[in-house]
Amino acid sequence: MRRRAELKNYSMSFAELGLSDAIVRAVTEHGYTTPTPIQAQAIPAVLKGGDLLAGAQTGTGKTAGFTLPLLQLLSSRRAKAPELRAVRALILTPTRELAAQVEESVRTYNKYVKLSSAVVFGGVNINPQMARLRQGVDILVATPGRLLDLMQQGAVNLKHVEILILDEADRMLDMGFIRDIKRVLAVLPPKRQNLLFSATFSDEIKALADGLLNNPAMIEVARRNSTVEVIGQKIHPVDRDRKAELLSHLIKERNWYQVLVFTRTKHGANNLVEKLGKADISALAIHGNKSQAARTRALSEFKDGSLQVLVATDIAARGIDIDQLPHVVNYDLPNVPEDYVHRIGRTGRAGSTGEAVSLVCVDEKSLLHDIERFIKREITVEVIPGFVPDPNAKAQPIQLRSTGHAPGGRSGGRAGGGGGNRSQQNKPRSAPRAAGGPAKPGSPAGQGRRPQSAGSAASRPRRTAQG
Repeated sequence: MRRRAELKNYSMSFAELGLSDAIVRAVTEHGYTTPTPIQAQAIPAVLKGGDLLAGAQTGTGKTAGFTLPLLQLLSSRRAKAPELRAVRALILTPTRELAAQVEESVRTYNKYVKLSSAVVFGGVNINPQMARLRQGVDILVATPGRLLDLMQQGAVNLKHVEILILDEADRMLDMGFIRDIKRVLAVLPPKRQNLLFSATFSDEIKALADGLLNNPAMIEVARRNSTVEVIGQKIHPVDRDRKAELLSHLIKERNWYQVLVFTRTKHGANNLVEKLGKADISALAIHGNKSQAARTRALSEFKDGSLQVLVATDIAARGIDIDQLPHVVNYDLPNVPEDYVHRIGRTGRAGSTGEAVSLVCVDEKSLLHDIERFIKREITVEVIPGFVPDPNAKAQPIQLRSTGHAPGGRSGGRAGGGGGNRSQQNKPRSAPRAAGGPAKPGSPAGQGRRPQSAGSAASRPRRTAQG
């Protein structure tokens, strides 16, 4: 039986939540004085030592909601096996970018506590990660694939984990990581505290929680599938072959900077970067086919403002956390409605305002309908002068407009987490659930599927793990 957490008064301070002076000092120096709703509820619940199932919109402060009490609990206890340099807390995330972001938060709030932390993910040399783990790590942030690589090589000791956190658990299920997660769970001590954080509370997440959590407190600070109210959402209808021209027009005419643009495919992302470059707009792409060094450089330049546009596939939808990111553009609507919520959640974070714009052609009307039904609201439509779409244009099946790569096509290794030389590495992972049904772990994405008419839900290609 779950215990639903009691609602708190959100005007309280971090100190009133039971955090130590050292942690509160680090939080204050980082510019935060008042906890968000998810933090106000999650921090006291975690400090009680029980399991927790927490759901909140992206951008509401979930990361601090578990990192702050995690630091408090570990710093107030003696390590169970200090001589073994064992990991005391394990945080699993679905993508490389999110893993790096979470570990950065741990280091930020750990400034005066002095616990050790590390992050491991695929796409980079495993040897430095192994060397770091040999030095001893209190808190390990990892993607599932690389963690399994390290486990197989005997490079990580998880037998004394006191706290397990699954961050963005719904995304991990979507990406087919459930088997990897179960393999990790099998080596963890049975007596531990489990925290499951998710951007959405799907039925699949609740099923996972039932098997993982022991009498958890349950927190949900926003209604299921809702989008952040401070985000202004807008649809710009446009012909399919004028999307890049319209995007360039909006960026220049409205003086947009730090624009995060989502495309459906990796090839589409690369193609858009090239078109923006010809329009004298600085842009880079981030997706599963890019090396980790290229992804890190693009994200760094975007965060510091030296890069105007970052073009991404859905692999980045959960891994980008930028204070006051002003603009998110859906160059292509996502095939799965949940991804719309995750994409636009990159703006309007922690109470700041933001704008989410979608460029929609005639082929995407059914996708737009599914999104509006999912979020339970109609999105404002604005036609841009000079870009009025052809009223006689006929919809084409999105799958048939292939540019040489299948939507979300395969790349080497896992999405954000792969690495290693296992034969499993280059196999497509399970097809994530579409809007209405669960994934079947282990089934190749899109196997046996035929292009159908653009108007039917069945015609939409499912995501693959690599993005």
